[in-house]
Amino acid sequence: MDNRIKRVYIPMSETAFYILFCLQQERHGYSITQKVKELTDNEVIITPGTMYGTLSKMEKDGLICFVREEDKRKLYRITDLGKEILDIEIRRIYRLYKNVRGEEK
Repeated sequence: MDNRIKRVYIPMSETAFYILFCLQQERHGYSITQKVKELTDNEVIITPGTMYGTLSKMEKDGLICFVREEDKRKLYRITDLGKEILDIEIRRIYRLYKNVRGEEK
């Protein structure tokens, strides 16, 4: 993995995390926005500008890829690199959670 990618994405913003997490299944931007609202009880709302800017950056960086267009909506999915970054972030979050709870290693 490119060190630049790691530096840019770890630690990950909440927006980037949820976008990658949602793209474990093919989705378009609006679908991601709705899923994030559902997962967070409307606490995290991704605006269209943030969504499409992040999708564009992640696609350029190779974390996600365009799959197809459906009803004028671009569908994306996570790539192997994106899965690797997401797994690193999930382990980081889990470690933080365990530390807060005072759990042993």
